[in-house]
Amino acid sequence: MEIALTKMSSKGQIVIPSELREGMKEGEQLIIIKNGHQLILKKAREMDKNLKEDLEFAKRTEAAWERYEKGEFKKSTAKDFLRDLEKW
Repeated sequence: MEIALTKMSSKGQIVIPSELREGMKEGEQLIIIKNGHQLILKKAREMDKNLKEDLEFAKRTEAAWERYEKGEFKKSTAKDFLRDLEKW
């Protein structure tokens, strides 16, 4: 295991120290996973092909849940919901 120190800029940017960048190229997509106080950085190309879609779905689900908690969802009966669904 290799360890190096870096800092975060006022814009939230971090530099990956050169000794840890081996095998990486400019513009490479990285995935950052936050798990409590831990940040995990992984190369996107090494992850499962469906991961990008799964992450996008998770983001949309989280955003929808936040809107729900703020009371931004409309309540309706099942009958009204199905009627509105048919209009689509």
